[in-house]
Amino acid sequence: MANTKQARKRARQTVARNLHLAAQRSQYRTAIKKVRKLVAAGDKAAALEAFKAAESVIDKMARKHVLHGNAAARHKSRLSAEIKAMAAAA
Repeated sequence: MANTKQARKRARQTVARNLHLAAQRSQYRTAIKKVRKLVAAGDKAAALEAFKAAESVIDKMARKHVLHGNAAARHKSRLSAEIKAMAAAA
């Protein structure tokens, strides 16, 4: 347990920050899952719409440093490739 006033405050801030970041991470993971689910279902139009929404969420998380910029680019690139592969398969 924290012994000083400052350490107690830092412990409180850490708990609050972790809850906030967990919610943001959950939001971007859900957006990615939504796109992958539509790709698996074969619904290209809906997958494109979900990808646009996911792209926005991913960019926002990268801007807020919840997600590294390169990781954000990698997620967007792979989702885009999955959607493009649907056209080749169809």
